[in-house]
Amino acid sequence: MLENIKPEDVLFLDIETVPVMPGFNGLSPSLQALWDKKSTSFRKEEQSAAEVYQRAGIYAEFGKVICISAGMVREKNPYSFRLKSYYGDDEKTILSEFSDMLSKLSANREIQLCAHNGKEFDYPYMARRMVINGIAIPGILNNAGKKPWEVKLLDTMELWKFGDFKSYTSLDLLTTVLGIPSPKDDIDGSMVADIYWKENDLKRIVTYCEKDVLAVAQVLFRFMNLPLIEPGRVESATLF
Repeated sequence: MLENIKPEDVLFLDIETVPVMPGFNGLSPSLQALWDKKSTSFRKEEQSAAEVYQRAGIYAEFGKVICISAGMVREKNPYSFRLKSYYGDDEKTILSEFSDMLSKLSANREIQLCAHNGKEFDYPYMARRMVINGIAIPGILNNAGKKPWEVKLLDTMELWKFGDFKSYTSLDLLTTVLGIPSPKDDIDGSMVADIYWKENDLKRIVTYCEKDVLAVAQVLFRFMNLPLIEPGRVESATLF
């Protein structure tokens, strides 16, 4: 499959999410009851729903998107890479701007999306939050009724499984074993909610998200046996 993919036609992405409210008490009574019910599947018997509320950000029904970072190859020999991030407190604006960008890119070329664990997290999370925010789901994210070969969603974790359905490999572990600089040199996903709600340091989260995007691209390049993107060939930009 990978032999038919051009790196310049892949949009690499990563999202950062947080609980929709800074604390459990900020939820409506109905959502508090529903979180209490939802969290029984993973919290310890002595823990309350409020004590595990920080995990709410990984569930689209109880969380929100605060950053979407995306990257694309711009040049070859050697490869250069351009990053762009959509971020802020207004989730609807973030999702709308990202959706508009996808539509413009898809209008003139056939692109594919690539994320690590994207099929289990990033892609469905964005689609669900778009529905909640009243935003039309871009065709590339809407897989209803599509045949397998029509789905344009790559997942580096799925590629690494090689058919082993019980395996989960983090991006941090995968970059380490492949000799790629880890994107987790400052923070990791478990810290994002506190950095957003308590420290109000969104720029730090954006930097972390962009590092993940570059790492995903480097992993796919290793799968495709291509030379890695050199540090000096990465830039942030307003446009692709």
